[in-house]
Amino acid sequence: MRQLRRLVLAVLALLALPVAGFAAVIGGAYHAPQYDYREFFAATDGKYFQVVLDGNPFPGMDPATVARDLLPLMQAAKPRPALRFVYDKPSPPPSPDYRLVLVFDPALNLNADPVCAGQPARFRPGTPGRFYVYAIYCRNDRALSQTTAWTDATGPTDPRIERLFRELFPVIFSEQQNRYAFNDPMLR
Repeated sequence: MRQLRRLVLAVLALLALPVAGFAAVIGGAYHAPQYDYREFFAATDGKYFQVVLDGNPFPGMDPATVARDLLPLMQAAKPRPALRFVYDKPSPPPSPDYRLVLVFDPALNLNADPVCAGQPARFRPGTPGRFYVYAIYCRNDRALSQTTAWTDATGPTDPRIERLFRELFPVIFSEQQNRYAFNDPMLR
């Protein structure tokens, strides 16, 4: 009986290895008090949603090729609104200006608000074989939410990157976050 239990545990551990190798790691998330999922939904449902790429997650590759290959992965993993990710800024510019900024291999002390305000991002050397991104959801020059995510990846078409986006988007665009006033019955 004891040997059977050990055998079952060993088989289960071996089955879990491939799953662990494909999982992305999502860092701690921050949502500003002004963040409201309903606002995100209303601003993006049935519309184009700009994604700004800052840096290159695969330095040995052409950034245009990386951007081209990442867009379908993001679209396949998109959050619930019927949005369409694009790199070009919509014309005329939206007001307020909502966008998702993805900073690859950011400096450890990079803050989100300066990135949303258009200040140049700072970077650190990337780790070969690692896809590391700092995701910032901006409204005008302020960050509404932010988090980091990373996974092992060999190139921009690696299926682990789509898995990362599938795990990242529900965190950065959390349906659980609402304006604080709506959570306090005294402020209704």
